[in-house]
Amino acid sequence: MKPPLFVRALTAGERAALRQGLRSPEAFTLRRSQVLLASAGGQRPAQIAAVLGCATQTVRDAIRAFHTAGVGCLAPKSKAPKTTHPAWPRDRDDDLKALLHQSPRTFGKPTSLWTLALAAEVCHAKGWTARVLSAEAIRKALLRLNVGWKRAKHWLTSPDPEYAKKKRRGIG
Repeated sequence: MKPPLFVRALTAGERAALRQGLRSPEAFTLRRSQVLLASAGGQRPAQIAAVLGCATQTVRDAIRAFHTAGVGCLAPKSKAPKTTHPAWPRDRDDDLKALLHQSPRTFGKPTSLWTLALAAEVCHAKGWTARVLSAEAIRKALLRLNVGWKRAKHWLTSPDPEYAKKKRRGIG
């Protein structure tokens, strides 16, 4: 069985920083300070977890973080991803513009009007994207390319041969 994990001996400065952390408005800093001070007092991780109502692994993680970063471990780290990948590949911008100048029927679709979802589907089918993008991702790509986009509208027409003439006159 492994020996229990304890925090190393604290310096006066570290102990003062941990006591200051007990008054922090940040819950993360408060919890870490409680864990580290309890460990410095000789309590085992399981005992600390039971008193604070957290997992034993949380206590172990806090102790290990203190061993590597010192009192710097009291500040929460950013939850933002370290890298982001654009949904739309920028090297396909011209291809997207050219695609929208063709009819969807060219690609075997049963409509003559492009929708954002239909454009995303065709782009994926052509292998330009790894997955079918959302309509919003396509809209943002078009916005970046300064291509105006409005929802496709279906206009009503009448089979009446006089419809165009009547429509010009107005109603009433």
